[in-house]
Amino acid sequence: MQTKPISEMTDAELQAEVKRREEAKQNDRKAYKELVNESLPTLMETLLKLSKVIKDVKLEVFTGVTGLLELKDKAYGIKDEQRSHTFTTEKGDSITLGYRINDGWDDTVGSGIAKVNKFIESLAKDDDSAKLVKTINQLLKKDAKGNLKSNRVIELDKLTQDFNNAEFTDGVEIIKASYKPVASCYFIEATTKNENGKDVSVPLSISSVDFPEDTRLPYFENRPSLC
Repeated sequence: MQTKPISEMTDAELQAEVKRREEAKQNDRKAYKELVNESLPTLMETLLKLSKVIKDVKLEVFTGVTGLLELKDKAYGIKDEQRSHTFTTEKGDSITLGYRINDGWDDTVGSGIAKVNKFIESLAKDDDSAKLVKTINQLLKKDAKGNLKSNRVIELDKLTQDFNNAEFTDGVEIIKASYKPVASCYFIEATTKNENGKDVSVPLSISSVDFPEDTRLPYFENRPSLC
């Protein structure tokens, strides 16, 4: 512990004080890393248990609605092929579950786009053609992941009916044939009615679940809200 003001220390005392502070800093850092190694396994075990609970509940819910879907198919005389299903009680509580599909395309999509672009270049340079070019380019615009949007390709296909152009039609057909949708995640969403009759989403992810009422986390209180 420092017992003399720095301004009154000799050179030797000052060097000793600097060394002491450096050693204390290194010891604090070492202690911090050791504490991380000691604390994280327990926290990780808690999260792994939560993950298993979520996995088990997800399976329970999907299994639980299977009988309902089979009865629905029987009652209405047709098998429902939709990707998601919503079940709602008379009270208004609702569960929606199913799976999502992400757009995907094989490597031939580039050839189709090239043919469509060639058709665009062949158009006259008047105002009407400029509007059409803008429309086609908008439909060919890719998303953040670099993929075309399948719903836009449907609109593009409709445009081919307005033109008797083999290059344009063939290009769009190549694009359509290159469509390879990719199955994404199975999901569950739920809403319940509150005391005012308003729909309230049931938080089902660790990010959306609130802390228990009256929870205080002083270390994080000055952080901006990110969720």
